[in-house]
Amino acid sequence: MLSTTEIIREAESLPVEERALVVDSLLRSLNQPDSGIDSKWAEVVRRRGDELRSGQLKGVSSEEVLARLRVRFPS
Repeated sequence: MLSTTEIIREAESLPVEERALVVDSLLRSLNQPDSGIDSKWAEVVRRRGDELRSGQLKGVSSEEVLARLRVRFPS
């Protein structure tokens, strides 16, 4: 059986897409998906999409979001 260090070294040698799959799989094994949470998030996404389309909410540009983050979290 490979040691943890050997497994990590092997994983690091994989192409980026395969490393992402490995990471996703490992994270899912730690945090089992909860369909109840998924359905609540889907409901929020639908509601917010409806609010954006109706004009109830105004979108914020990525430039504005990044500017706000830079002010809040200066490096």
